[in-house]
Amino acid sequence: MLGWFPGHMNKARRQIKDALPEIDVVIEVLDARLPYSSANPMLAELTRHKPVLKILSRADLADPERTADWVAFFDAQPHTRALAITTTNARELKHIPKLCHALAGEVRADRDVRVMVMGIPNVGKSTLINGLAKRKIAKTGNEPAVTKRQQKVRIDGRVALIDTPGVLWPKIEDQASAYRLAASGAIRDTAIEYIDVGIITSAELAKRYPDALTARYKLKALPNYTAPETPPTVEADGPERPDFLALAGFDGHAILKDIASKRGGLRPGGEVDLHRGAEVLLHELRDGKLGRITLETPHDIPPSAEDSTPAEANEPDASQES
Repeated sequence: MLGWFPGHMNKARRQIKDALPEIDVVIEVLDARLPYSSANPMLAELTRHKPVLKILSRADLADPERTADWVAFFDAQPHTRALAITTTNARELKHIPKLCHALAGEVRADRDVRVMVMGIPNVGKSTLINGLAKRKIAKTGNEPAVTKRQQKVRIDGRVALIDTPGVLWPKIEDQASAYRLAASGAIRDTAIEYIDVGIITSAELAKRYPDALTARYKLKALPNYTAPETPPTVEADGPERPDFLALAGFDGHAILKDIASKRGGLRPGGEVDLHRGAEVLLHELRDGKLGRITLETPHDIPPSAEDSTPAEANEPDASQES
């Protein structure tokens, strides 16, 4: 279980809650490569009474067939529309104001449709806002949590956008989501053991995109994984950890070792630098060098996640604000 909640994120959550009564439509920006894992359930609870436009950003990096599945999945939900785009493509951005008006319904003629843009850090919110505004309004960067405060900007089509800081969970309960977020770069590389992310991502790619993985790294084989007879021990106060390699069915450790040995990670004496292998794999995955890849489908959503929402009792302590 991955947990943290910086004070500025707790403050941002409260700012969002205070501003929502005046908002007509919510835009939630998701990463098209992991639309479930990049959706903050805390934001879903805050916005459950508002119409939502799900923007699947980085669609140019995602598997188009899987993206179509996700768009259909979101479009089937009440008061929800989905649009898959590349946030730097001005032609694709033109659809957004019209969709916001359609979701908002009747709005007084003398005011704009008020739209709040939200999402976790590093999913492309700022790039989206700058594209819609046709000028640099929001600071962008490839590090999480670049935006630190709310900003408001009017755009063409009688829409007023309110940007919000990227807000993460107090805790990421779904460990599979935590690893997918780490693989995509949505959370800092220091948040989870880097080599572990590389091992699990290797196994997942072997399961979902074996041809892309073998072609990129000239791998001769993708070794199967056999779970140990004795499960790994778990700290007394920690959750039971799933065996992700067993779930994927492939030996991510052996695959990562092979990648490292072929890409500058072979040390004198035959020692293999797994950190080097993880660095190569994760950076190239994020840059799209393995092709258009999606790390999850709607079928990967845990049944419990579809039926539950965060409780107010689980709100972070206000004393953490800064």
